[in-house]
Amino acid sequence: MPPETVIERSGPALRKLRKMIAARDFGTDGRMPPERDLANELGIGRRSLRRALDILEQEGRISRQQGRGTFVNRGPRSGNPDHATPVPSPAYEHILDHINPLEVIEVRIAIEPVMARLAAFRASQAEINRLQALAEETRSASDPATYRQADARFHRMIAEAARNAFFLAVFDSLHASQRDSGWRHLGENGNCYKRQSVYAGYHHDISAAIAARQGDRAQELMHQHLSDVQRYIFDHAFPAGIAKQ
Repeated sequence: MPPETVIERSGPALRKLRKMIAARDFGTDGRMPPERDLANELGIGRRSLRRALDILEQEGRISRQQGRGTFVNRGPRSGNPDHATPVPSPAYEHILDHINPLEVIEVRIAIEPVMARLAAFRASQAEINRLQALAEETRSASDPATYRQADARFHRMIAEAARNAFFLAVFDSLHASQRDSGWRHLGENGNCYKRQSVYAGYHHDISAAIAARQGDRAQELMHQHLSDVQRYIFDHAFPAGIAKQ
């Protein structure tokens, strides 16, 4: 199934869930209703709901606790409505529903190297320690799912450490658009162990540059890393045999 088709199928569920979280008071503990109740209320299937919840969990907007349920993460800014996460406009979400991997990686190349440079100057020591641990997790991941999760957290940690709310919002939007199963054979994923090893090496070097406060090197390494991802996407989206026809 083409990536665009899969995204179109899961997009409505994610939009409905985002709007529910933005509009509803889930109480002091932030506990959300059980999945069955959520699916019925939103008028979506359980499978689509789980995909949307996976995306929100990777974004850090919700957390799942075994045996307890799913909780909305309020964060330090949630008490101030002036700093609440805005609900994207329908026009903007329509664009996100139809972008493809090549478009996503072009924007990532434009913003993530800059975020890596900013992170080198702004990251706290705790964030640096976490970033290095995540880089090691991508290196030692034993299966594709584990790698993808560690990879997503690694890149988002850099986005957070850059201390730029607008960059972070764009980053989350881009990554939300590509976390469906239809994208897993393209881009930076754990389905190819050879590529996983290459990308994990970049993660190690990027985290080391950030730890050393070497902004220019962190920026250049991130650019090299994502350019490598771009070449991989292009080669798989347009195989040589097809390009010659």
